[in-house]
Amino acid sequence: MAENNNNQNQGQNQGQGQGQGQGGRRGPGGRERGPRPAPVTLDAQGREITEKIVHINRSSKVVKGGRRFSFSALVVAGDKNGRVGLGLGKASEVADCIRKGSEDAKGQMVDISLSGSTIPHEIVCVYDGARVIMRPASPGTGIIAGKTVRAVVESAGVRDLLTKSLGSKNAANVAKATLKGLMGLRLREQVYKTRGIELKKADEAAPVEAAPEADAPAAEAATE
Repeated sequence: MAENNNNQNQGQNQGQGQGQGQGGRRGPGGRERGPRPAPVTLDAQGREITEKIVHINRSSKVVKGGRRFSFSALVVAGDKNGRVGLGLGKASEVADCIRKGSEDAKGQMVDISLSGSTIPHEIVCVYDGARVIMRPASPGTGIIAGKTVRAVVESAGVRDLLTKSLGSKNAANVAKATLKGLMGLRLREQVYKTRGIELKKADEAAPVEAAPEADAPAAEAATE
């Protein structure tokens, strides 16, 4: 009896070992695998365009034979170098709506004014019920934002930013408010050019005159 029990225990241990070996903890796959990289495509100029899916919505319509489902995908596309676009695709299949949204986003890409790894100034952007505040951040801060705002600003090439989303949490409105705010950014050179003012460079500024030093003998004579 004891030998039979030992054989059964050994068989159970071997089965458990095989189960763990075939599970998600072996190799790079399974539960411990990292996030999937965003798909990358090339535009007409040969630049890499990164696409990110912000939100997928499912809607249903009741018909005579049952329910008819349709899907809509909100996609962000950008080159991470000052160009970003937002697109919406609708179809009866998820893959088709993502493809349509990606094409729409790449066709509506706009230029964004950036100051290094952050934005040039603070801005408050409003779109319908969404309200997003964006502020510049020092290098190394990272992007402090939610998933919707993060997807838009990362695609534009921003690496350091402080944001706060107020009001509506609708993904479409928040993404459009963020894009509207990025489009409203202006550099100092652009503002001066619009006002017709010449921007003086640091080396062209007038030198600061040093204060005249008092004569040492005169100072000693005065003290005596």
